[in-house]
This record gives sequence, structure tokens and C-alpha cells, in this order.
Amino acid sequence: MSTTTQTAAPGRGSGSAGSSTPVWRVVAEREVTTRVRDKTFLAATGVSLLLVVGFFVVMLLLGGGADEYDVAVTSDADETVLATAQEVMRESGSPDAELNAEVVDDADAAEQLVRDGDVDVALLPADGGYTLVGDDEIDAGLAAGLSSAVASQALQDNAEEQGVDLAALSEGTEVQQRLLDPNADEADARSGVAFAFALVFLLTAMGFGMTIAQSVAQEKESRVVEILAAAVPVRALLWGKVVGNTVLAMGQILLITVVGVLGLVATGRTDFLSGISGAVVAYVVFFLLGFVALAALWSVAGALASRQEDLSSTTLPGQMLLFLPYFIGAFGSDDVRTVVSMLPIVSTMLMPGRMAEGDVPWWQIGVAVAVTVAAMVLFIRIGARMYERTLLRTGGKIGWGEALKASD
Repeated sequence: MSTTTQTAAPGRGSGSAGSSTPVWRVVAEREVTTRVRDKTFLAATGVSLLLVVGFFVVMLLLGGGADEYDVAVTSDADETVLATAQEVMRESGSPDAELNAEVVDDADAAEQLVRDGDVDVALLPADGGYTLVGDDEIDAGLAAGLSSAVASQALQDNAEEQGVDLAALSEGTEVQQRLLDPNADEADARSGVAFAFALVFLLTAMGFGMTIAQSVAQEKESRVVEILAAAVPVRALLWGKVVGNTVLAMGQILLITVVGVLGLVATGRTDFLSGISGAVVAYVVFFLLGFVALAALWSVAGALASRQEDLSSTTLPGQMLLFLPYFIGAFGSDDVRTVVSMLPIVSTMLMPGRMAEGDVPWWQIGVAVAVTVAAMVLFIRIGARMYERTLLRTGGKIGWGEALKASD
């Protein structure tokens, strides 16, 4: 790495007097440029984005778009019934319902359209009202909407014929509805978002974390790190790896977030999007704090290893810090999730998900942010000391307990 030939003041990440670029930034830029040219990294990012896009494509296919029906009628007057039925259906759970009238000359022509599959049903006058004619089945929602519309129209016509004031007669019969939890119908979707938050952080932090640890271990095993450490401060190497991989991870998360938001807009879920927008913003913030806190520890895990084979044990604490919150979020009770969502690292996985599922007191969010920031500072300080004292040690794997003692 030719850029590491600059000198730097001990304990700092800055370059020599003749250089305007800090060494840690040079290391970070190298981390970024190397990864963005890596086919494996690009393929993993592409697959993640395709999975998000595929999810929304499946939603569109399963949703089937608007509930649109073609109805054959024999009179222009019957189109009024269809218009009323459309309003009834839109108010009763099918907001996108669309009823299209196909006016024909007689009942035989209407039934023929049904047989040919050109219309969904035919609404035909009969003694005492109407007959709804279908082929092999009639949609229950459509039948209910048309039946309600026919009854309403007949009642109005009969009232006018008898000289009855229907408005006065029906006064006081209206029943209004009020929901204590208006977002209950979105509960499953909100839970899905919370699950996605935790899963994406787990996979991203694990993937980038292992990459950091493998990179450090590889440089240590090949003795390249000894050459680098002779030219630049060890902490500059650490900060460069942390910053570079944080930039990459945040870039990936922002791409996934943008695609997810566009997917909600494309599928017409703008109301749902507005309800979780705060949680999405909080997720990006918590992700940044949580990832930076873990990145230093992943670097230490690489420094503790003398060979690539040692990483399975040196990275175990980092893996546990990721999997424990994930399982708590998946299987813990609401009370447990509430308490642990204010703990460092765990908050990154659980707090944005709780915000997506419902209202969370602001003081709990504040505690989660403050604790996570404090943990991030602590992890970085401890990790930096451990990294400095173990990176150049060879001769075998170093345990975490031994590394902690060496950093005192």
C-alpha cells in the first residue's frame, strides 16, 4: 500500500507535515475503494436490493391491484345502483373497488356476457327486486355491495311513492364507528418492519464485522501489518478500518432504505410509510451508533488471531452481541423487549422496531440513544487500547481476558 509511506505524529492519525491528508483517511479510502471493486461485495449488495424489490413485486402480485368488476345491466337507470354499490364497497373495506357497467339490450345478452367471461356478474330485474347472475361463483364482497345498494335504492323509491319523508324516518338510526387502535390492521406489517430492522442489522453487522476481522488477521498473519505499523500509528490503521467499513455499511443501509421507501410508494402504502417514517430515521441513526461501537471490537477480534483459523473463537463475543438481541427481539415478552431496548447494541435492533410497532415514550428513546453513545465511546476507547497492544503480538491466539489485562 503505497499511501502508507507517510509518517505521522505518535498517537495521531494525521500525516506528515508535508501531507494534508490524515493517514486514517487514507486507510479508510483504501478500505472503501478496495471493497467497492470487490465482486463479492457488489454481488451481496445487489442480491440484498433484489430481495427488497422482489418483496414488493410479490406484494403487488398477491394484492392483485384494485378490486375491479364488470357488471352487465339492462337499463341505464341500473347504473345508479352500481354507483351506490361502489360507494358501499369502498366504505366497507375495499377502498379501491371499481364497478364498471356494461349496458345490454336484454337479460339473455347479459347472461351470455357472463358465460363468455366478459363480465363478472349480471344484475337483472326480477319480480320483487333483482337477480344477481354469475357463472360458477359470485364474489362475496361484490354480492354484499350490490345487495345493499339495491335495498337502499328500493327503500328510497318506495318512500317517495308513499310520500314518506325517508330522512325523518331514518333520523337517529346512524351508527358511527371509532377505533381505539386505528393502526390495528397494520399490526402485522409493522411487526414485519420491526423484524426486518433487526435482521438487516444482524446480517450487515455480521458481514462487515467478519470482513474487518479477516482483513486484520490476514495482514497480521502475512506480517504486512508490521511494515504498516512502522510507517503509521497503529491507531490510524484502526480508525481507517472502522471509518471505511462504517461508510460502506451505511451506504448499503441507505440504499436498502431508499429502495424500501420507493417500494412502499409504488405499492400505494404511503399512509403506512408516513406512520413508520420516524422509525426509519431512528433506525439509520441507531444503526450508525451500533455499528461503530461494534466495529472496533471486530478489529480487536482480528488482532487477537494469529491465523485465519483463530477467528472462529476470537469473533465469538461479537457474534454473541449480535445474536442475543436478535433472539430477545424474536422470542422475548413485551416487558422484556421494553427494558432491553434501552441497552447498548440491543437498542439498535429493538428500539426502531418498537417505534415502528407503536408509540414509544420519548424518554425511553433518549435513554437508548444516550446509553448507546456512551457504550460506543467506551467500546472504542477499550478497543483501541486492546488493538494497539495485541496487533503486533505473534506466537499464537490471544484471549480476550489476556488482551483486557494488557490494555490496563
